[in-house]
Amino acid sequence: MGIGSFFSKVIFGLNVLLGVLLLLSCLVPYVSVETVPFIAFFSLTIPILVLSNLLFLLYYVFGRNKRAFFSFFILLISYLSLSSFFKLRFSNATDTSADVTLMTFNVRSFNKNMNIKNDAVFEETLDLITTENPDVICFQEFNFRKQNDFVNYKYKYLEYKTNQGKVKLGFYSKYPIINQGLINFPESPNNAAFVDIVVAKDTLRVYNLHLESLRVVPDKDIIAQEESKKLYRRLTNSFKKQQQQAQIIKEHKEQSPYKVIVCGDFNGTQYSNVYKTIRGEMLDTFQEKGSGYGRTYNFKYYPVRIDFILLDNSFEVLSHKNYNVKLSDHFPVMTSFNF
Repeated sequence: MGIGSFFSKVIFGLNVLLGVLLLLSCLVPYVSVETVPFIAFFSLTIPILVLSNLLFLLYYVFGRNKRAFFSFFILLISYLSLSSFFKLRFSNATDTSADVTLMTFNVRSFNKNMNIKNDAVFEETLDLITTENPDVICFQEFNFRKQNDFVNYKYKYLEYKTNQGKVKLGFYSKYPIINQGLINFPESPNNAAFVDIVVAKDTLRVYNLHLESLRVVPDKDIIAQEESKKLYRRLTNSFKKQQQQAQIIKEHKEQSPYKVIVCGDFNGTQYSNVYKTIRGEMLDTFQEKGSGYGRTYNFKYYPVRIDFILLDNSFEVLSHKNYNVKLSDHFPVMTSFNF
């Protein structure tokens, strides 16, 4: 066997391995981590697997090798099963005729612990919100000391008296809030909340979520230093809690007397069973009108979308925007829509 032939077989063997892993990843949205705990890890690697198989496809196409068909069909199956993690659109301006504009943003307490070397994070966040002027804002990891600074919003819901030890959530709205509630997740510092807002003559229910954190520092070098068994155990436990929390949200929103909007920090990707459980038949605004990778979390070298805005499927999504501003470990997301 020549060196060229051996190299060719090694390359194709690696291609087959990564292709099979991508096919297994197609099962991720349909398998609960309660049943198969390790399956959730595939949801974090899907972009890498897709890009790897795409490189193999290009390699064989340029080499005019029939093995290109293997990668082509693998990618086709994965696209049909999982949809794209990259959207190509050339225009996505916010429609000024929209019924509602909504922003979600995990602000990490407005840099209270100085994780970012910038003393003006809150002021810059306030400037962004003033400029973009969303009708409704859903904050995660809110800092209650800043609650009176959003003067352009007449209505707000900030549950903090009965929410000690939990992640702080905040709602600001230009529309009247006629009802609100807190959804505490058991054995977790994370939680969710909802408000019912009146827009014209209609009432909408808006959920603000912050699901169980994976507690992953956005630096691959730090992750590499953690003992693999310890990391696996910690992540598996977090995935299971997320699944339980997703079921709580699913059941709660099914009881809503109004049309529903769900947004917030899911701490998981669009390929997870957690996302599928919560989304159901709802519209993902990024899938409808987003562009690029839709990155919402500042994970080093790796675009991750873990913050979502989901709308009732009768709504019309007009725009979706991701902001590349370093004001937190997350990036803000905004949408405009009619209902």
